[in-house]
Amino acid sequence: MKKIILLASVITVASFASCKKSRTCECTYTNSGSTTVISHTSSEVYTKMKKSDAKYLCTKDTETNTSTSGNVSTTSTSVTDCKLK
Repeated sequence: MKKIILLASVITVASFASCKKSRTCECTYTNSGSTTVISHTSSEVYTKMKKSDAKYLCTKDTETNTSTSGNVSTTSTSVTDCKLK
């Protein structure tokens, strides 16, 4: 009986433990202005992190900026496309 209680306790404790390990977030950054498109990639490693937390940090983002100088208006769009590996 003691062995069954001990085994049940170990299984219960193990079920509450989360799997924390290194996670890699790979991002592609693209900035398109009026005449040029600039693109580069990078990766970031999150250590000792749950997958849900890493997924929250590794997100996609789009930003549009418009600037006006006199009669000339310029719009640029920055896109960050990230994927958790």
